[in-house]
Formats: sequence, structure tokens, C-alpha cells
Amino acid sequence: MIKGNRKSHCISLCGQVNVYDLGLLLFRDEVVHHTTVREHLRRTLLEMVLMERKGEMADRRAVNNACKMLMALGISKRDVYEDDFEKPFLRESREFFRMESQRLLEDNSASVYLKRVERRIAEEGERAQHFLDPSTESRITKVVEDELIKYHMETIVEMEHSGVVHMLKTRKVEDLSCMYKLFSRVEGGLACMVRCMSGHLRETGRALVLEEGASGGDAPGRNAGAFVQALLDLRDTYNRFLVESFSSDQQFKNAIASDFEFFVNLNDRSPEYLSLFIDEMLKKGVKGHSEQEVEIILDKCIMLFRFLQDKDVFERYYKQHLARRLLLNKSVSDDFEKSMISKLKTECGCQFTSKLEGMFKDIALSNTTMEKFKEYLQTSSMSLDGVDLSVRVLTMGYWPTQSITAPCAVPPVAQATFDIFRKFYLRQYSGRQLTLQTHMGHADLNAVFYPQPKRADSTVAVLQVKRHILQVSTHQMAILLLFNKKANITFQDLLQETQIPQKELVRALQSLALGKPQQRVLVQLHRRKDTSIKDFSMEDRFAVNDQFTSKLHRVKVQAVASRGESDPERKETRQKVDDDRKHEIEAAIVRIMKARKKLAHQVLVAECVQQLKNRFSPNPVIIKKRIESLIERDYLARSPEDRKVYTYVA
Repeated sequence: MIKGNRKSHCISLCGQVNVYDLGLLLFRDEVVHHTTVREHLRRTLLEMVLMERKGEMADRRAVNNACKMLMALGISKRDVYEDDFEKPFLRESREFFRMESQRLLEDNSASVYLKRVERRIAEEGERAQHFLDPSTESRITKVVEDELIKYHMETIVEMEHSGVVHMLKTRKVEDLSCMYKLFSRVEGGLACMVRCMSGHLRETGRALVLEEGASGGDAPGRNAGAFVQALLDLRDTYNRFLVESFSSDQQFKNAIASDFEFFVNLNDRSPEYLSLFIDEMLKKGVKGHSEQEVEIILDKCIMLFRFLQDKDVFERYYKQHLARRLLLNKSVSDDFEKSMISKLKTECGCQFTSKLEGMFKDIALSNTTMEKFKEYLQTSSMSLDGVDLSVRVLTMGYWPTQSITAPCAVPPVAQATFDIFRKFYLRQYSGRQLTLQTHMGHADLNAVFYPQPKRADSTVAVLQVKRHILQVSTHQMAILLLFNKKANITFQDLLQETQIPQKELVRALQSLALGKPQQRVLVQLHRRKDTSIKDFSMEDRFAVNDQFTSKLHRVKVQAVASRGESDPERKETRQKVDDDRKHEIEAAIVRIMKARKKLAHQVLVAECVQQLKNRFSPNPVIIKKRIESLIERDYLARSPEDRKVYTYVA
């Protein structure tokens, strides 16, 4: 009755409390705060809430009216509602959920537990909105979050057979998403998830590296494809987790990137393997992949490339593999090649790809030069004695150099045709020098095989003559043409007459005499049992395999060990990389000092590392040695006041 007439009966008493508020105060002090009534009201409300939590029916309207009454009795304050109901409610709720968390953790898996927590939070929020004061919602929600999530984070994520590791292993995308949403509600929750996920990802990646290392020495080429594909598959898996489970959260994104960088660089062959994998994708005749799929795979390879710390090592291998594709005409298409170079340029800048682009320019110029050479032959009526010559003129600074510098003894017929081209070219470009790189060439040979009759009196041998075109390397060509003069030749004679370095001669003979059965153009006579299958003695003899057969008219003799470097080759590559790094470090130091004029040692080292981090991670010890070398050559000088400070010498 007083409430209904509040506006018309508000009489100020001494300028302090109006009649309506005075009535509320009297009702609070004399009725609600009566010892028996107060405790009974509180206990009744708490029991009704407990009934709701247990799934029993409770009079929501009565609870809601009681809460409104307690708020009204505070006269614009919450103290009555807080003291008489909210504080006891939150205290008993905390104890209730503490007990419930222990029970649920003991009886359920992490997935089931999280779903129960999710439901509890929703129920408590809905209850607070509908029959408690709305201001209680955030407080009770925090109690639920603390007791069911925050105080058990480590236990939940590390649950055996159901925690984060189990969810990752079994691809439980939805369960991880549920955990992410719940853990994001509490302080430190996501960091706890990130730690667990990161630890598992690093162990998974480390296992991949160890697995590759266990068999890496036997089949580097095959391992390259399997290793890189495993990394790509793992990255796809975690990218799905990142997007679908972790809402592309930056914490998870950074952790995944850091983990991949960690274990990708555990394997010092990662740059070589990634380049080999790309090499396979860009070769002609790749089976099982459409052009669109190849493009997608190349984009993923660039993602792995970002994780490499030794990008300069990758560059060296990529240059070698690109050279092989261009010179042997094995590329899927120039568009794919240029697309890949464009991707690398975007990642590392023009300097990284300048030589790769130069290689393409050389091929284009060589094609133009060969067209002019053919016109020259026609107009001069000059003959190449049936040899179809194709020459690639390569700029020394663009193309990869190898330890083989001396050309082999080119057969006279091939040498004569090249001499004609040399004269033509030098007339066009006087002052230049042409040096044959026989280890990079290849040839097509017309081969005729005369199978021996099975019986001495047989007269059908002539009818069994077989003709093939053999696709071989220049070294293999030099070997095979010698058998036009001799029926059989020793390894020592081959070494002397071809002048091919022994290691390369062994490699060429392995594919000709010990390779696939359908490629064995030569046979080894009276092979010694104590000789390694991968080596030859000086006395070993070889002859043409007259019984050679192949279903193909054009037979390609694959080079042995054409993929993946041997340990000595890898050491040689590393040495070349280290030499190149010295020059790059010195160039960076000079650039920095030229701009800054005067710098302390630590600052110079830090800036040098920063400048070079997109190519490799320079060792501070190496940087110090290069600084000392520059001081000796008067590019830098130590400050007279402080020997740890350097000045630029103009």
C-alpha cells in the first residue's frame, strides 16, 4: 500500500528520510532482520537454488520476488541483498562446485567434463538472469569458472587418454574448441593449453626428424619426399586445429610457428630436402597431381621455407636443382618455375632470386643464339656430320659451380661440332671465353646391339639386331663411344682415355653396368667378389651388353645418386656456404657502419644479426672475426677511447 502511493505520500522528515523509505527501513529492521526470519529466509532461498541445481522443481517466482525485496530494502544500495543472500549464496556455491569438480574429474574424461562445465556455466547464467538479481550473474559465473576450470587447468589438459595430447592425436577438433572457449574465460587458461599443445607438437616433430635420420644415409632422395610430405601433413593438421579449434588465436599461431621452426631446423638436411621436394613437384611427368594441386603444394612449401634458418643453404640447393631442370628440359612449365621464384622473391627480396632469374635469362638467350647458329650453318653450307648440337651458354656468376672444373676428353665427333659453334659464338661476342662443362651435359646416341646366337651353328643372329636411342650424360657418352674401337676395356683404361674424375667415372659406370636391368648397356666381365658393389678395381673389364633388351626404343639411362648429396658432397656444399657467409657478414657490417659511423660492439653484432636473419642466423663469434678482418684491411677502426667501439673508415 505504501509502495503504490509513493509519489503522493512522500513526506520529508527532517530533510533526511521520506515516509516510503522509512517504511522500508522499519520492515527491514523489525521483520526481515529478525533473528529467526533472517536465517529462515536465507536458508530457504539457498535450498531452493540447490534444488534447482539438482534438477528438482523450485518456485522461481518466489525466489525472484525475495531477491527484489532484499534489493529494495537496501534503498539504492546492495548491502542488504549482499549480506542476507548473495555472499552466503556465493560461499555455498563455491563449496558446491568444489565438491562437484572433484566428483566429475574422478568419474569422467576431459571431453565429458568440459561439456558438463559448459552446461553448468550456461545454467548458472540463466538462473541469475531470471530469478536472482542480474548483478549476481558475473559473480556466480566467476565462482563456477574458478572452481570448475581455473583450479583444475593442469589436471584437465594433462588427463591421460583424454587430455589435450589425446585430443590432438585423435583429431578431436570439437573437443579442443570447447576447451579453448572455456579456458579463454580464465586467466592463464590459454597459456596452459598452449604449453601442452606446444610440448606435444615439438615431440611429434622431433620424432619425425629422428625417424628420417635413422634411414637418411641409405636413401636421401626417397627420404626427402617422405620427410617433407610428413611436415606438410603435420602443418595441415595443426592449421586445421588453429582455425577450427583455436579461432586463429595469435598465441596458438605463434606457438605452432615457433615449434615448427624448432624441429625443422633440428635436421641440417631440411634445406636440401625441401629443395628436392620442390624439384619433384616442378619436374615434367609428376604423377597424381594436377596443376592446381602442384600450385597449392608449392604454397605450402613456401610456408615451410619460412621456418628455415639457413635459407642461404636452401638457395644453393635450389639453384643446383633448377639448373638440372633447365638444362635437361625437365620443368613442368616456365610459368610454374617463375611462380616459385616470385614466391621466393616475396619472402626474401630481389637479392635472393637475382641469380635464379639470371639463369632463366641465359636459357632464353641460348635459345636465340642456337636459332642464329642454325641460320649460320644453312647460309655457310657447313655440316656437323649428322650431329644435332644444342648449346647452353651459361653466365658463370648465375649457375652453380661444382668441384669438377676440368672437362672430360670429349669424343672427336662431338668436339668438332663444338669447335664450329665456338668460332661462331666468339665472332658474335669477342672477348668472351667458353669453357665446356661436360658434367652438366647430355646426349642421345644411336645404338645397335648384335645379340650372340645361342648355338654356334645358328644363322639367325642378323635377324636379331636391335636398335635403340640411348639418352645418357656427356660422361656416359664418352665411355660408350670408346666401345666402337674395342670389344672390352678396363676401368683403368677408361679412366685414362676419358679423363673423367674417378668418382664421376664410378658413378657413370654404376648406372651403365649395375643399374636397372632394362638400362644395363654394359656388362662387367669377371667381377671380383671382394670388390664393393658400389666400387670398381682398376683391373675390372667392361663390354657392351649384346643381350640388352628394352621394350622402349628410346632408353633413358638414369644417373646413379642423382638425388641427395653424399656426405663428402654435403661437406663441400657447407664449406661453400660458410665462405659465402663470410662475405655477406662483412658486407652487412660495412653497410651498417657506413650509415651509423660509430657503434659499440654489441650493438653492431645485434644489427648485423637483424639484417641477415632472413638468410641465415650468423654466429656472433664469426661476426667478431669478420670485424677483426675488416679492421686489418682498414675498413673499420677501434675507438681510442673504448676498444669495444668501432668507427667507419671512409
